[in-house]
Amino acid sequence: MIRNSARWTRTLAVALTGISMLSVTAASALEITVWCWDPNFNGATMKEAGARYTALHPDVTFNIVDFAKADLEQKLQAQLASGTTDGLPDIVLIEDYGAQKYLQSFPGAFEALNSAVDYSTFAPYKVELATVNGQTYSLPFDSGVTGYFYRSDLLQAAGYDAAALENITWDKLIEIGTDVKAKTGGILLPIDPNDAGWLRIMMQSAGSWYFNADGSVHIADNPVLKASIETYQRLIAAGISKPVAGWTEYTGSFTSGDTLSTFTGVWMTATIKANADQSGMWGIAPIPSLDGVEGATNASNLGGSSWYVLASSAEKAEAVDFLAEIWGKDVDFYQKILVDQGALGSLLAARDGEAYKASDAFFGGAPVWQNFSDWLAAIPAVNYGIFTNEADAAVVAQIPAITSGGNVDEIIAAIDAQVRQQVQ
Repeated sequence: MIRNSARWTRTLAVALTGISMLSVTAASALEITVWCWDPNFNGATMKEAGARYTALHPDVTFNIVDFAKADLEQKLQAQLASGTTDGLPDIVLIEDYGAQKYLQSFPGAFEALNSAVDYSTFAPYKVELATVNGQTYSLPFDSGVTGYFYRSDLLQAAGYDAAALENITWDKLIEIGTDVKAKTGGILLPIDPNDAGWLRIMMQSAGSWYFNADGSVHIADNPVLKASIETYQRLIAAGISKPVAGWTEYTGSFTSGDTLSTFTGVWMTATIKANADQSGMWGIAPIPSLDGVEGATNASNLGGSSWYVLASSAEKAEAVDFLAEIWGKDVDFYQKILVDQGALGSLLAARDGEAYKASDAFFGGAPVWQNFSDWLAAIPAVNYGIFTNEADAAVVAQIPAITSGGNVDEIIAAIDAQVRQQVQ
């Protein structure tokens, strides 16, 4: 009986030891929750990043939650406004245009990453847009670096090769479009009259925005905005554009050949390449620069997003380390997401990878990703401020006046008045 009792005691001790070891293992495991909005793009790239980190740190797993973009923004805004941190993720994706609004509206809600991330290795404009009072809060992700996509076969037929489209001005593009139309009847550009993207591209290409670096309104006294609106009017007046309504009609116009080109973000590459029967018929060039404007360049941005760590995160240290280790250093990771998702990241060192150097037969053998990454490094940095969406709405309200040849000074005054009323 004593012997059986001793055996039972030893068995219990072993069992308790096993339970204790299991408890330690469970306690050491942790999960990082990430909110994003596109399972085929940023969600897929985050899954790849998470898998790479877990391979190095088996105790860390990832819960990647995909929302519709508007739903994510509404949920994050409501949660932060309520002051309740329960239910917030460890990492969240934020569109670059909205970064300053979140950072300035909710001070202390996001973790500054300066001590963990070497920001000199990223595109400067991406760093600037997430910086407040010398502290940077994002891990820069995808760029909206812009390019001019064009049907090389159709422009070549009118006498314009790739060299003729390199580093031109908007007035030169108008000249080309007018000549092409006269020779072939082709319309160069689609334009959506409910979208202010053209003006945003033009403004940032010359290092300007709706707001100054201190957040004050910079509209009525902004020579770059005035030059952009005047350029927009000249494009319309030249008869080389065609109105379209919405995304489907816009993309359908140039993928069908109804229009011959478009200037937009790098993320349009996949949409154009989805038309496999057009391989070899497309070219890509830098966007035109504003004529006679100080600081004008052939590089700009449209869109893009970055990753942020919530300061309330229970797994904050691991979340920061993950972003710094994979997103901040892993050049091979950036090659993979470029090939698999067409994601052009902001880490400048990634440009030396093989995927970036590869030529693309679809675009006539050009090193498309290398070109975009070179233009990425040249994008002027601007402060998007916290009211970019409101300023865009004010611009869109004036597009009928712009396209009908209205007085530019009066148009700008109307935009300025509406923005100032909304930001009070």
